Amino acid sequence: MYAIVEIAGQQFKVAKDQKVFVHRLASEEGDKVSFDNVLLLDDEGTVTIGAPAIDGASVEAKVVKHLKGDKVIVFKKKRRKGYRKKNGHRQSLTEIIIESIVASGATKKAAPKKKAEPKATAKKAEPKATAKKEEAKPAKKAAPKAKKEAEVSENLVTRAEHRAEDAHIEINVDKLLHSIGTATKADADDLKQINGIGPAYEKKLNEVGVYTWTQISKLKAADRDELSAIDGITREKIESEEWVKQAKELLKNK
Repeated sequence: MYAIVEIAGQQFKVAKDQKVFVHRLASEEGDKVSFDNVLLLDDEGTVTIGAPAIDGASVEAKVVKHLKGDKVIVFKKKRRKGYRKKNGHRQSLTEIIIESIVASGATKKAAPKKKAEPKATAKKAEPKATAKKEEAKPAKKAAPKAKKEAEVSENLVTRAEHRAEDAHIEINVDKLLHSIGTATKADADDLKQINGIGPAYEKKLNEVGVYTWTQISKLKAADRDELSAIDGITREKIESEEWVKQAKELLKNK
């Protein structure tokens, strides 16, 4: 039995116990994940095609680990213009293992529960039913918001990696920003208010995705070692000038 399923914007032909590499998922290692956008199912010769997806079908999988793909070099050149640009990119990936393919999912079983609610026609039961509907609405809306936030975070990491490579800063941006969080240029704080950070250091920190006092306040020992890849910044400098403590004080008075 195999299925064609859409995962993180890509289509894959999957079978039970197969390992698949997909674009980075927001789930943690060891988590169970389910994909319900199944486009085709083949059960021992019986083929079912969705329109576009098969109602109730799903693919159950487990997150094995997060990793990065091979480096891809992009080189651009314009004749007689003196223009040359070389960029590198490593795609963030997630390895998953397919645990099962379900031909009919929980949606069909859940249908009778929804039909059972109107049967309680008593006047007293009506407020309870509306209360349940009102409580259920926020839960349904919360899931897509979390997905959007994760996607934006990964985009910011990728952009910061490109900027670091252009500036020839050898730093593990992915590890750093997954530890202290991501921020946009629009959310940037004035890092120069921290003693020891001048305009030059602020620019270099921005290039690797560090924009806010909140990010500075979350710097751990490993993160300080990562920032040591920036010329002029060392772990001893960060600790002796108490960047983390200063950032926390600025956040209190913000």
